[in-house]
Amino acid sequence: MKANILSIAGILLLLFCTSANSQEIADKNSTSHKESVTVSCSPDLYSITSQWASEFNRINPDARIEVINLKDKFIDTDDGENLSFASSMSQPALVTETNWRITVGRDVIVPFINAGNPYLTELMKQGVSQEKFSQVLNDQSKQNWGTLVADGEKTALRIYIVSDETVKAGVARFLQSANIPVAGIIFGTNAEVVSAIQKDPDAIGFCNAVTIMDPGNTGFVADIRILPIDKNGNGTIDYMEDIYSDANSFLRGVWIGKYPKALYSNIYAISKVQPTNETEMAFLTWVLTDGQQLMNSNGYCSLVNSESQSQLNKINPAIVKISQTNDASLTRLVLLIVVMVIILGFVISAVVRRYRKQVNLVPDFNQYTTSFDESSVIVPNGLYFDRAHTWAFMEKDGNIAIGIDDFLQHITGPISRVEMKSPGEKIKKGDLLFSIIQMGKQLNLYAPVSGIIKKQNEALIADSSLINKSPYTEGWVYMIEPSNWLKEIQFLDMAIKYRKWINTEFSRVKDFLAATLKPDSLEYSHEVLQDGGVLKDGILTDFGPEVWDDFQTNFLDTYK
Repeated sequence: MKANILSIAGILLLLFCTSANSQEIADKNSTSHKESVTVSCSPDLYSITSQWASEFNRINPDARIEVINLKDKFIDTDDGENLSFASSMSQPALVTETNWRITVGRDVIVPFINAGNPYLTELMKQGVSQEKFSQVLNDQSKQNWGTLVADGEKTALRIYIVSDETVKAGVARFLQSANIPVAGIIFGTNAEVVSAIQKDPDAIGFCNAVTIMDPGNTGFVADIRILPIDKNGNGTIDYMEDIYSDANSFLRGVWIGKYPKALYSNIYAISKVQPTNETEMAFLTWVLTDGQQLMNSNGYCSLVNSESQSQLNKINPAIVKISQTNDASLTRLVLLIVVMVIILGFVISAVVRRYRKQVNLVPDFNQYTTSFDESSVIVPNGLYFDRAHTWAFMEKDGNIAIGIDDFLQHITGPISRVEMKSPGEKIKKGDLLFSIIQMGKQLNLYAPVSGIIKKQNEALIADSSLINKSPYTEGWVYMIEPSNWLKEIQFLDMAIKYRKWINTEFSRVKDFLAATLKPDSLEYSHEVLQDGGVLKDGILTDFGPEVWDDFQTNFLDTYK
């Protein structure tokens, strides 16, 4: 039977090659040309868009990006597949559901204070609400620290704002005012305002966020801290508002909606439809990766890694070009598809049979269940579990099988893709090992042990739902040759201990969701709970990337 299948595939492949011969000759006689793409931008983004284009052209000599500054004109996306760069403030009409767009950067305005401010501890706990900011900026009689904190009446509060139209407009929006107040406010350049706050513990400044961040966006310049904003006005910096500990946490918090929208604007790449031109897609991919290095020098905030990845997922990497459609080309295409399907089916079948023979982790049973509570989560005996929701099992040949636990696959719901490392790569315990993705939303999983990746589960490439159906058998992710197994398993849990710990995870998940949604709201009941008050299976499915990102921080990053 195998011989017959291969014979048929060979005959079809021969027919394809023969029919394609004339086209191949024609292709060889054609001359290559440089592909030129024109992108337009609003005036405020002309400098960085030009730099992006110039650098991309330099490293890709066979492509050409031309930039058009539209000056006072509005960008029109109705003109075919025109690719444009615009901010949500300069071109708000473009930010609609009908236009395709990705975020490539952000312009963020921040209030900041001296790290030696006498009320720093209290300010970090309670923050400052929009209402109190409005009082101190609009009323000179209230420009003392007593307006913001207790026992501060005797200390004068000085206010500095960068003399930049974007910054002043952002502060005015935040104050819900047509214009920024001027009484009692000192204006200056970025350098002047930052220097003034560094010297004055009793002052508040407003500037672009990148002005007070170090070049790597990991910390703040000397003697400076961002002044936390009490977004909901309840007099305390809640869990959902706590984003001010470091620069990376702050930028991530802005992305997922924890910062007032009036104080930032997104920079978008926008088109009427999703780009399919190879050069455009390569350019956008470069902007979201290497091109992020140009953000800070132009006064904008680059994207955090998880956001860059989520935006890259919106760019279609596969393009099929058919320049001419005729009977001959269609015949060749059909023959090629048939050949590839037959060969691919044969290969996948062989691979699956091979892996089923080699992987014998636990008895093979259906792991999927519609209920989701403490009693229904499967925790097989004989496996070692890491509290970042991965497991490890030593095979007879000494290699270690690794995957995710049943609890996590119930939390995420259907997994649409798995991003894996390649065989041969060395990993250490706690390193990023693989990512599970659901329609652009993702969670990163960390290595429970150290070693060398010997094999990845290629069956997951064709069917990532194997993780949901059978996380401990067919849904394994890697085979790893361990380098420190006996020592590292001391930090992992066996089944009995892990079952007890999983019970606490249910409570933590409910607390986490209660902080995200109001527990007494209809939305909470619909999104989170089944009848009887138990958690819904796949509870993260209906939530956006901001909740997934928070889950990553609180349930996976904590134990890496």
